[in-house]
Order: sequence, then C-alpha cells, then structure tokens
Amino acid sequence: MSSDRTDMSLIALRRILRATELFGRDLAKSAGLTPVQFRVLQVVAEKGWSTAKTISMRMGVSQATITSLVDKLVDKGMVKRQRSEIDRRQTDIVITEAGHHALDEAPDALQQRFVKKFEGLQDWEQAQLVASLERVAAMLDANAMDASPVLHSGDIMPRQ
Repeated sequence: MSSDRTDMSLIALRRILRATELFGRDLAKSAGLTPVQFRVLQVVAEKGWSTAKTISMRMGVSQATITSLVDKLVDKGMVKRQRSEIDRRQTDIVITEAGHHALDEAPDALQQRFVKKFEGLQDWEQAQLVASLERVAAMLDANAMDASPVLHSGDIMPRQ
C-alpha cells in the first residue's frame, strides 16, 4: 500500500515537472522567451512600465537578477529603459509594441492557469495545498533554493 502511494506521488511530481518543461518549450517557440523573462514582461505590462526594484520585490529575486533579465528583454526589443518623468534619477523599464505582441502570442501561462484554479479553492483547501507543497519542498531539501513565483523547472538565470 505504501509503495503504491509513493509511486503515485512520484508520478504526480513528474507530471508537474513535465508540464513546466513543455510550457517552457512552447513559450520559447512562440515568443522566444523563457518563463522567467515572460513573467518579467507581464509585470512590466501591468502598468506599461515598472522599475527593477519593483519587479525584484514582486518576483522575490535580487535586483541584479532582474537587471540581467531586463538586459535580455531589451536585446530582444521587448522593453526599453528610459529616465523616469517623476524622478529623473530613476530608470523606468517600459514595455514596447514588440513586448505586447509577445505577450499576445504566448501560450496561456501555466502559472496563470494554476492561479485561477487555486484562487477558486476554498480557503481551507488553499491552506492544505500550500502546507503539502511546502512539505514536499522540505522533503526534497529545496527550502533554501531561489524560487520566484514562476513555474519553471530550470535556473532563473541560465549559466552563461
């Protein structure tokens, strides 16, 4: 009985990993973005602009990581940097037409599907699911890993 449950839990984990992997491939093919770059673009698109600090706080990663991700988006022409009109010492990250197009063409984000369904759960179900997922992360000794709220199986910043 116990080994059946063990197998079932490993199969469920594998399905989750596979779903994130397939989404990453689809996103790379359709929009030329990684899931993490896509999330940065989504955050910028919410208001049409943002700052590296705001994105960093939203995603739970360092400003240096965000700067590197934004550099890649600038190289792809999806965002641009410009001086803030409010505070000239600050640099805003602004979405471009190409960035909007990439968001429109991208497949339905895996995490958005999750969020929609998760938020539809009863409060007690959400709490139970969070506790279970945190327990799984602890079982895998993954508590200290850098983990922004992006369903992506690889590193946030691929090694160069």
